[in-house]
Amino acid sequence: MTLTFASHTDAAIPLYLIEKGDDAARSALPQSAQIWADANGFDGGLGQCLVVPSSSGAVEIALIGLGSAQARKRKRFGAVSARGKLTEGVYQLASAHTAQITQEFALGWLLEGYRFDRYAKQSTPKAQLVAPEGVDAGQLEAIAAGELTTRDLINTPAEDMGPDELELAARKLADAHGAKISTVLGKALLDQNFPMVHTVGRAATRAPRLIDMRWGDEGPALTLVGKGVCFDTGGLNLKPGGSMGLMKKDMGGAATVLGLAQMIMALGLKLRLRVLIPAVENAVAGNAFRPGDILTSRKGLTVEVNNTDAEGRLVLADALALADEEKPDLIVSMATLTGAARVAVGPDLSPFYATEAGDADALRKGAESSADPVWEMPLWEPYEAMIEPGIADLDNAPKGGFAGSITAALFLKRFVTDTPRYVHFDIYGWNPTAAPGRPKGGVGMGARALLDALPDMLDL
Repeated sequence: MTLTFASHTDAAIPLYLIEKGDDAARSALPQSAQIWADANGFDGGLGQCLVVPSSSGAVEIALIGLGSAQARKRKRFGAVSARGKLTEGVYQLASAHTAQITQEFALGWLLEGYRFDRYAKQSTPKAQLVAPEGVDAGQLEAIAAGELTTRDLINTPAEDMGPDELELAARKLADAHGAKISTVLGKALLDQNFPMVHTVGRAATRAPRLIDMRWGDEGPALTLVGKGVCFDTGGLNLKPGGSMGLMKKDMGGAATVLGLAQMIMALGLKLRLRVLIPAVENAVAGNAFRPGDILTSRKGLTVEVNNTDAEGRLVLADALALADEEKPDLIVSMATLTGAARVAVGPDLSPFYATEAGDADALRKGAESSADPVWEMPLWEPYEAMIEPGIADLDNAPKGGFAGSITAALFLKRFVTDTPRYVHFDIYGWNPTAAPGRPKGGVGMGARALLDALPDMLDL
């Protein structure tokens, strides 16, 4: 599957986006279209679609409702729901709009074409769009391709997306863009001092590993760290069935950083990129790690395990410690880490933590322009005591249930000591209800906002 724009053609069907209540836009339409719109009750409601026939019965023009500004705030990409209602053909935007509206419509149009069809054939929209004037078609296609990678990886069930397959996906991506990649596998994790990655993954039949990919030889250094827990049973703190059902998505952080890396490499950004993915399966067996165990991390910090279902922060800790040793300009971690984040902001927002206010500002701006909403959460230092159990340096699952996302972020920050600029995303990675441009299933979160913010964050 490819998510691309159609080639320019003189036979393209004019497509008009009409805002609700915009009488000027309606009066600018051909008179036949105005009459047809009135007869069919077209008022520009968000996602409304109307095909206007010619006298011969062919499609003369098409109208899509933009809704009101308030409606667009409540449903991003809302207008592109009309894509599936259009008849087959190549369309070209004929109405003028702000750069923001045009950009969001064009990106949403591409994303609306996504279908997960690995296991069953899926029908796809037949209408195609010529890239609107003023948008960078190559950039939007690269973003859509990276999002496709992320969605496909998350949607693939754990039987076909374990640590081996996740590594293979990373290697294919590296090969496609001339990146270097290496893996530390199984017991070699102990030899090379990644003890917590090994501990979390040792009970599974599929070996744990640390994937390390590098690309680019000039510009600032960016290291992306993605949680690659390919399935999470909860370990000996076994999840109930209802909570385990979606755990194929627990590698959503890894899938998101791979999709983002694909965007960065395809666009040729002038930076030195490193991607680190601790890939494991949190399984139950006789050698599984236990509640009450005290682990020693790569950083040398000891961690008391009070819940084996808080394993994501353990594997991320070793990877972050490795990233920190190189002191890049910026470290970003992405993980489907806590249910507390979902309680706080729901499935649609990407909560993030940033050590530098300027980075947080850049991400907020990037989120708005890329239709990828984020929300800053505080690295609240008074809560540091909550992750200090006394018997060890750190507690992986503080009791009480308060501030779960914040304490997880504070835990991870303890492993980034030499790199001043660190951003952590606590994402969901799953769209629970189908929406325009975002079908039910795996979804990238935070990647587009970060991509848009990188020029400001790293002076690119």
